[in-house]
Amino acid sequence: MNNRMVSRTTVADILSVSKYTLERWEENNKLVPQSIKNGEPVYSIEQLKDFKPFSKLLNSSWDEECKIKPAREYTSVELFSGAGGLALGLEQAGFTHLLLNELDPDACNTLRFNRPNWRVIEADVSQLDFSAYQGKVDLVAGGFPCQAFSYAGNKLGFQDTRGTLFFEFARAVNEIKPKIFLAENVRGLMSHDKGRTLQTMQSVMESLGYTLIEPKVLKAMFYKVPQKRERLFLIGIRNDLANGVEYQWPSPYYRVLTLRDAFYAGELYDTDVPESEGQEYPLRKKQIMEKVPPGGYWKDLPIELQKEYMKKSFYLSGGKTGVARRLSLDEPSLTLTCSPAQKQTERCHPIETRPLQIREYARIQTFPDAWQFYGSLSSKYKQIGNAVPVNLAAAVGRSLVRLLNDIEAINN
Repeated sequence: MNNRMVSRTTVADILSVSKYTLERWEENNKLVPQSIKNGEPVYSIEQLKDFKPFSKLLNSSWDEECKIKPAREYTSVELFSGAGGLALGLEQAGFTHLLLNELDPDACNTLRFNRPNWRVIEADVSQLDFSAYQGKVDLVAGGFPCQAFSYAGNKLGFQDTRGTLFFEFARAVNEIKPKIFLAENVRGLMSHDKGRTLQTMQSVMESLGYTLIEPKVLKAMFYKVPQKRERLFLIGIRNDLANGVEYQWPSPYYRVLTLRDAFYAGELYDTDVPESEGQEYPLRKKQIMEKVPPGGYWKDLPIELQKEYMKKSFYLSGGKTGVARRLSLDEPSLTLTCSPAQKQTERCHPIETRPLQIREYARIQTFPDAWQFYGSLSSKYKQIGNAVPVNLAAAVGRSLVRLLNDIEAINN
């Protein structure tokens, strides 16, 4: 990573500051760009080493962590499995899946086709009894869709969350009693209802006999994923196993990958991205989108086209930065959505004037090219857009294998 140059946009994303802040630093000579590339200032990694996120990249232990292997076979049960991003990453880390549950028929077909050996239960999670797995499972994992609670008093207990998908996740943990659990969710859960929703979830899991690791939002672009997606992870260790072990979050990869890494042969994939099906733009929209430069959006259009495209929204406040958005080959992708052609969530190809295709979508989520998706075109986009990036899941999975290895060493 030492010889890598990083754009202002990527530096802003990594440091979680605005580009305006970086401009101020430049004016004050706190951070001076090395050069200009494609009209944007770029910095060398070396001059950024005093910032903690860049220090971590420069001192990455990614290669060492990739060598972590299970001390014995570790088993898992996963809920809300979707198209298998989390499950595939955990498998790569060394977990053996005993059961995967998912309600969506297309996603279940995706899982069954790619992994005929996985036991995929297509059912409403509330109808499943997990008690047969008690004592047989090391990890219960899942990304339950976040639903708000109706607060009755100041502190909700396990039963009071009934009717929510979080309750079903907690019930599975309670019935299986795994050594550890992994829950993942959107970043917004951290601040939802002023933090009370997450606080309630934490207190419920503690009441079920688990010692919690402080929840953390992980940026996928730190974990060999060419995308700016952020996910919240919550990890718990069963109380009787928590003494003497210390969980360590995964180390970041030693550089930030971009869309170029996703689409062309290199360290992420051996071949260029294959052609695949994808949505198309109507003629007029395509004519307008052709005027948007790589990395640009609606405000980069001529003023008359801005007014035509935005209609009444043109006169409203707010940046609306997702509208008419064309990605850049030299940046990680924006977070993928369930539809790359919708006006508010535009994900236009950086060079060609079209929405991203299915295989491009899958690569940005670090699915292997061999991983096939089933269902209609819109269903495939939805499955991929909702997935946990595979490489992020694998990095977290290896950190959980390391934790279970430590638990094994102490308790045997």
